Amino acid sequence: MKKKAKISALRPELTLCDFSLVADSRPVVISGPSGSGKSTLISKLFYEYPSTFGFSVSHTTRLPRPGEQDGIAYHFISPSTMSELISQQDPRFFLEHAVFSGNHYGTSKKAVQDVINSGKICILDIDLQGVRSVRESGLDARYVFVRPRGLEVLERRLRGRGTETEEAIRKRLEIARAEWTEGLEGGMFDCVVVNGELEEAYRDLRDYIFSPRRS
Repeated sequence: MKKKAKISALRPELTLCDFSLVADSRPVVISGPSGSGKSTLISKLFYEYPSTFGFSVSHTTRLPRPGEQDGIAYHFISPSTMSELISQQDPRFFLEHAVFSGNHYGTSKKAVQDVINSGKICILDIDLQGVRSVRESGLDARYVFVRPRGLEVLERRLRGRGTETEEAIRKRLEIARAEWTEGLEGGMFDCVVVNGELEEAYRDLRDYIFSPRRS
């Protein structure tokens, strides 16, 4: 049995990146249905290891929400600029791009490379359509699928937010069912994290990210 790497539990202001623990420094692509809790898991990872991981900043055509800063939350650009970038002669500007709820989102190759150049492990939070595109781009990365214990749990979480209409919830559930099947059966992911109990799911995600590179 392989010995597990020791994971520091220091406060964020004291936690330094120890790359002797990070045996595989490839970018980590994390995906999962809306309501799966992947954003919470990613936030916990950044809270515990602020000097180890970096988030790729995506481009979007949607308007900033209160408190969001350009270049930090997203690169906020106009629809015309997004169309121009997508139609550039070099199609590799975006690793992936997709339309969601009427807004365009995209992850640029430069955004990922900027994190890598900073000496951190790049984390990408993208939907299943984006995962397919990133895989096709040839980016050498690891792929993690996050899901709750069941679709009924997912529905309770979406309804518990109290922020969306019934039509929006049903649309998200429809998308989630399709992602659920493809995510688990399509051979697209290297690791599946079942988010039933948050701390247990976080340990599973953290242990996988810090595990040695598999051939």
